Amino acid sequence: MIKLIATDMDGTLLDERGRVPEETFGLVHELAERGVRFVASSGRRYDTLRWFFGPVADEMDYVAALGTQVYADGQLLDREVFSTLSLQRLFETCQMFDCLHLALYDTDHTYLLNDQTSYIRELDKDLPDAICVFDPPSPDVSIIKAAICCDLPEQIMDMAYVLERELGDRFTFLPSGSRWIDVTPAHVSKATGLGQIMRYWGIEPDEVLAFGDSMNDYAMLRFVGHPYVMANARYGVKQIAQRVIGSNAEHAVQATLREILATL
Repeated sequence: MIKLIATDMDGTLLDERGRVPEETFGLVHELAERGVRFVASSGRRYDTLRWFFGPVADEMDYVAALGTQVYADGQLLDREVFSTLSLQRLFETCQMFDCLHLALYDTDHTYLLNDQTSYIRELDKDLPDAICVFDPPSPDVSIIKAAICCDLPEQIMDMAYVLERELGDRFTFLPSGSRWIDVTPAHVSKATGLGQIMRYWGIEPDEVLAFGDSMNDYAMLRFVGHPYVMANARYGVKQIAQRVIGSNAEHAVQATLREILATL
């Protein structure tokens, strides 16, 4: 029996306009009524995720900022921060390549380590209150998320490989969309965050279903017993799917949630 359902946001739960389809709120509420935990697992920060799910924000759990913010049952289970030394190394490495532009995030701000015009201000990349700076923030600022904008979409896989070779002992680099490379501390992922929520509720991997589409979902999908992948997912992610469903534009996650509810 499925006791927990986790889903990525962009390219998965959200529609082609980057919005939560209205039917989602009722489905989340009904899952909660049936005793099934619903988890938003995303690169977006916690407060942003709560805003997306406003009507049912208190009825679900969160793996936010790629696993650095983990909440279950309204409680903070974990908050990971980047070390100052590691961020300095990341900044110096990005400066070696003219196509890479670093963005750092605390809970309230985005710090752009370059001329702000270098960034693609995609609606799905959570860049509120952006501040252009020329060095990483001081150690008293708790950075919970990092991402790198690549000016050359056709080179994004090459640049992810280069970054992994340079700093793979400190970070994991995950291509996301056509221009962004998500960065997490080497020991943190959506899977580690989801694992903490599962331990909190006493749920085993074979009782968990997860939806995803991108490489930053790979670890989470491998971790759960039932990995469901979008039709619009990257090829590598589709290869590990138990089931490939429709696309986010077709509201395929919502259709699958209705199927699951029909069996409960």
